[in-house]
Amino acid sequence: MNKSSSIKITPRHEDYSKWYNDIVAKADLAEHAPVKGCMIIKPYGYAIWENIQVILDQKIKAQGVVNAYFPLFIPKSFIEKEKEHVEGFSPELAVVTHGGGKKLEEPLIVRPTSETIMYDAYSRWIKSYRDLPLLINQWANVVRWEKRPRPFIRTTEFLWQEGHTAHATHEEALTMVLTMLDVYHDFARDYLAMPTIKGQKSQTEKFAGAVATYSFEPIMQDGKALQGGTSHLLGQNFAKAFNIQYLDEKNQLQYVHQTSWGVSTRLMGALIMSHSDDQGLRLPPNIAPIQIVIIPIYKSEEDKKAVLSEVEKIKAQLVDYSVKVDNDEAKSPGWKFNEWEQKGVPVRIEIGPKDVAKEKVVVSRRDNGQKTDIKINELARQIPDILNSIQNNLLDEAQERLTKNSHIVDDWEEFKKIIAETPGFIYAHWCHDPECGDNIKEITQAKTINTPLDQKEEKGKCIKCGKESNKRIIFAKSY
Repeated sequence: MNKSSSIKITPRHEDYSKWYNDIVAKADLAEHAPVKGCMIIKPYGYAIWENIQVILDQKIKAQGVVNAYFPLFIPKSFIEKEKEHVEGFSPELAVVTHGGGKKLEEPLIVRPTSETIMYDAYSRWIKSYRDLPLLINQWANVVRWEKRPRPFIRTTEFLWQEGHTAHATHEEALTMVLTMLDVYHDFARDYLAMPTIKGQKSQTEKFAGAVATYSFEPIMQDGKALQGGTSHLLGQNFAKAFNIQYLDEKNQLQYVHQTSWGVSTRLMGALIMSHSDDQGLRLPPNIAPIQIVIIPIYKSEEDKKAVLSEVEKIKAQLVDYSVKVDNDEAKSPGWKFNEWEQKGVPVRIEIGPKDVAKEKVVVSRRDNGQKTDIKINELARQIPDILNSIQNNLLDEAQERLTKNSHIVDDWEEFKKIIAETPGFIYAHWCHDPECGDNIKEITQAKTINTPLDQKEEKGKCIKCGKESNKRIIFAKSY
């Protein structure tokens, strides 16, 4: 029996943080590792990540990007080449000073991100305009020393993909940045059933070393933002630091324009907090590792033979889907119902001797608990519609939450009241002064999230200091 079965899920309204941790444990997704801040991703949790990886990998390659792999260890001198980059990452770095029983001549940084190690190679690989664009992605683990860990949301070691591209012009680089932002946004919507806001981060929130950072941000059930991923316009900052130059068509040396972009296992945390309820995980069918679980119910050997024979016929109808038959005789049907509900499997099919006699099954939806009797010979026709309905329903719920918790605010007192009582996304004018932003965060715990790309020019006054502003930015509490 799974040890997590003894864990009771704390209701969301009592303790949202504990509810989240209980879901992770109860759904058997991950557990804490012996090293503080690290996690062990268990098979069911990793199966979800694998689905994310496989789908995104196809979408990334569709942009002409190819995969490679670069070392985990980075010479400290590489990190120090780009001043803003090293300053941004210094508090999170893990440093190796000894190896093979000896002190190293130069300390090594355990990869926090791969700009520096990759761009050292790019400086050798790129010589001519014919070598551009260079479009490379890698799937890897990274280490950033985390003071306040939480499974999937913030861990010292996590998994991700990081794309790094080099282009001849600023315009080509910006197009790549926004294209990948669209890829992420569409993936979150179409597969994770998670609507997000695409926008540009403020200068104080941008990636260390970037010219501009763009993000896609979903809202969680507690009204907080969770950054889904980022796409960075690096300009020529790293190109100059690592001397990445090419001869253009006029035989003149030029620095390349670069981008980097990525998502991580943090998407798992967003997925959990977007859709789960007090009974456990709820997974959108398009990303679920098990889309349908079949529970055969019987007592006698005669009933077992008849039921399992019908189960085989049902499986044959559902070959296009990920189907699990739970025939563990050590567990009761009720225990199985509860387990698979906690694991968030979108559809459960129950079949017993009486169902066999009536040539039907009981189909239960995880999203709304609705149960329906369906004729066995109708399953192949009806299951696709049921799965699509579940996918769309979860997306509609998330979209309704985003809409309901988005507020346009022009008054400071109202701003503070909403953040304190009904957290969500507040669209407000801001002066972009870092000190003003720090002051707002200190008073309300809300920070700037991004300026939506579809935000139109609009004259206004900063919500806190009253200085002139020409666009609204989103403020929210965040993970």
